[in-house]
Amino acid sequence: MPPDGGRSRKEAPSEAEAGDLAQVPRPREQTRLVGHEAAQAAFAAALAAGRLHHAWLIGGPPGIGKATLAYRVARRLVADPRSLAAPDRLDLPADHPAARQVAALSHPNLIALRRVQAPGAKTLPTRISVDAAREALALFATTAGGEGGWRVCIVDSAEDLNANSANALLKMIEEPPPRAIFLIVSHAPGRLLPTIRSRCRALPVRPLAEAQVRTVIEGFPPPFPRPEAAALARALALCEGSVARAVALLDPPTQAVEAEVSALLAALPDPDWRRVLKLGETLAGRDAEPLLATALDAIQRHVAAEIDRRQGEGPARLLPLVEAAERIAAAARDAAVYNLDRRPLVLAAFEALAGAPR
Repeated sequence: MPPDGGRSRKEAPSEAEAGDLAQVPRPREQTRLVGHEAAQAAFAAALAAGRLHHAWLIGGPPGIGKATLAYRVARRLVADPRSLAAPDRLDLPADHPAARQVAALSHPNLIALRRVQAPGAKTLPTRISVDAAREALALFATTAGGEGGWRVCIVDSAEDLNANSANALLKMIEEPPPRAIFLIVSHAPGRLLPTIRSRCRALPVRPLAEAQVRTVIEGFPPPFPRPEAAALARALALCEGSVARAVALLDPPTQAVEAEVSALLAALPDPDWRRVLKLGETLAGRDAEPLLATALDAIQRHVAAEIDRRQGEGPARLLPLVEAAERIAAAARDAAVYNLDRRPLVLAAFEALAGAPR
């Protein structure tokens, strides 16, 4: 068993996986994909032409359906073509044996390399270890079973690889085995090793339209709760095309933090500093990372909106605001890397914005 990160096909289901959303089916469990028609067409065309590249880099912001797309492709590649009505398309019925096996991660020709919570562990690992990567990639040392003959590895996501596990993946895609396909999900492809990027076919995936996000959320089965119209409308307006972000914004504590941050930002340069300090206390808890991310997103949206509103003032007058945003982002990265107290981060963020000329 991998000591941290990754999970073999033979392991029992984990308690948690990176990217889990409360009461929402995981990407491998969803047979419906909303949007991304161009990306699907690219895969289907390559499949129909018999010219599938061995490594695909599916890149785009978090929460827009990249992993759902990867599993959709994987279902088609591991399915027996003789069982399909349209072998040159990606569609696969939800009750198809391959669809059920992919949802359970039990298909012998599929491996998913991702961060998972080990049995008995209290938290997710922060990275996918090299041992996990090597064990997962051992799939490609075997002969593919079934009529289709494709072996598929989904990496979700590449940002979770550490240096050693990234090099293990690189070695495999440098000399790929026959009929092996790597589907590499990335939230920031430009930050990956250039040697990995150069060996992949890039497939950019764009944020969803607001109506598409609504369609996805309204299509979630029970027990996902039906959101109130006003809450859903605000989540759609703020989610920037990300289903994951919209779902987070429907969570009452997240809504409360987003509303409080927005109110304090609207009061700049003289917010209620007692409320700022109280916000810092709220975001300093051990389990408050998602709420902190929501607050930082609201701050970045505020800065972007201010720059857009004041674009006629010229670069010199906007530079302090840009520099303040960069300092906040750098402080947030340091707090995450060194596990620093979040309260000074929140206070410093509002001080930096208050000090920038309006």
